[in-house]
Amino acid sequence: SKQYSKKPASQVEIAKKRIRFLFQEAKDVFRKDKGLADKYARTARKIAMKYKIRPPSSLKKRLCKNCHSYLVPGVNSRVRIHKHRLIYYCFKCKHYMRHQVK
Repeated sequence: SKQYSKKPASQVEIAKKRIRFLFQEAKDVFRKDKGLADKYARTARKIAMKYKIRPPSSLKKRLCKNCHSYLVPGVNSRVRIHKHRLIYYCFKCKHYMRHQVK
């Protein structure tokens, strides 16, 4: 199997800041332009994959795992609690995402 080298720590820190910034921008621009918010969320996801960073769970829940759109509960997604799970339902692609509640 191939050995993949780790990225330098300085680059990883910059990538984390960019991910947080992109999600903040997506939140700010969502009301005006949903397409642009989705684009910011997809870009943040690509950065996380490139640098092998696991985004914080609060940001992970803001992204649809199927269509990669930016989710805002009550506007384009539904959130329910059922049997110790948070269930997110995306209105765009009709996909359910289940997150464990501690």
